[in-house]
Amino acid sequence: MMMNRRTFSAALVAGAAATLVSTRSMAAAPAPAKARNVVFAHGLFADGSCWSEVIARLQKAGLNATSVQNPLTTLPEAVASVQRVLARQDGPTVLVGHSFAGMIVSEAGVHPNVSALVYIAARAPDAGEDYAALAKTFPTPPATAGIVFDGDEGRLSETAFLRDFAGDLPEAKAKVLYAVQEPFQKALLTGKTTQAAWRSKPSFYAVSTEDRTINPDLERFMAKRMGAKTIEVKASHLSLISHPDKIAQLILEAAGQHP
Repeated sequence: MMMNRRTFSAALVAGAAATLVSTRSMAAAPAPAKARNVVFAHGLFADGSCWSEVIARLQKAGLNATSVQNPLTTLPEAVASVQRVLARQDGPTVLVGHSFAGMIVSEAGVHPNVSALVYIAARAPDAGEDYAALAKTFPTPPATAGIVFDGDEGRLSETAFLRDFAGDLPEAKAKVLYAVQEPFQKALLTGKTTQAAWRSKPSFYAVSTEDRTINPDLERFMAKRMGAKTIEVKASHLSLISHPDKIAQLILEAAGQHP
C-alpha cells in the first residue's frame, strides 16, 4: 500500500518517537519531588484566569498556586515572565502549561525550582524543534482556520472559539471566555525553544481526546516521546475548565501528593 507524503512523514516521526521512548525507558524515570508550589502558564486565546477552577482545587489540597499573566508577545518575553515567578517560589515547584504554554514549560522548566512538568493539551517541542513543521505531519485541526489577524495581532473568531476551542463548555460560559481572550502577536509564533526540560524533569501530560485546536494524535505523540505519565480526558481543548477535577488530580500526582 502506498503512503501519501503526510502519512509517510507521520510514520517517520512516529518511528523516531518510538526509538527515543525506548532509549529513555532503559533508565527508570525519576519520581517527582514532593512540592507544595504550582506555577501555571496560559496559552493563546486565554489569560491567567483560565486556571481558576483547577487552582481552587489545589488550594483546597494545601498547595500554593500562582497563575502567571504571561504576555503573548514573544516567546522570550513569555518565558521571562514565568522565570520571574519561579524564582520567587520557596521550594520544589510544579510547572504547568496549557496549549501554546507548553513551549514556555519546555524552556523555563529547566529552572532549578521546577520539580516536575505538566502539559495540558500542550505543545511539547524538543530543543530547537520547528513545532509548526512537526504539527504539519498530522491533520490540521479545525481551529486553525478560525484564527483572524488585525495587522500583527491575532485572535480566534467567535464561531471557532465556541465550536473548536471550548466545544464542551456551556455556550454562555464559552462566550464569556471569548469576550476576555487575550490577543497574541505574530512574533510569538516564530519562537523556538532552546531547552527541552522534559528530557531531565518528571513529566505528565493530559491529552484531550476531542481536541479541535491541537490534533489529539499529535498530543499523544509528544506525550509518548517525552515518556510522560499520560492520561486521556474526553474533552475539548479546555479540559482544565471542563474537567478541573481530573486536571487537578494529575497535578497533585506531579507534586508527589496524589493518594
